[in-house]
Amino acid sequence: MTELSRVGGDAGRMSHPFSARNWSYRGVRGGDAVAAYNLAMEGFNRGDLQDYRRWLRRAARMGDEDAALQLKRFETRLPHETAYESGRGRPWRRRD
Repeated sequence: MTELSRVGGDAGRMSHPFSARNWSYRGVRGGDAVAAYNLAMEGFNRGDLQDYRRWLRRAARMGDEDAALQLKRFETRLPHETAYESGRGRPWRRRD
């Protein structure tokens, strides 16, 4: 499910059965922490920080250590290209 969501392109709506977000959600229901992290990053890229935090929390509960660390810091700016496009970019740091 996670691989299908990566290939999907546009995220689409969660309710659409063949959207990338729906495939990620199906992966989360199947127990994939990476899918939850992908949903968190998709929420961040949309500018929905509440959704970002919710999916980070879920990924951390499922055992994703990167998500737990990111949740602990809860940065509202990240150093990747999509974050710059949405106005939430920052320079790379040593810990990145």
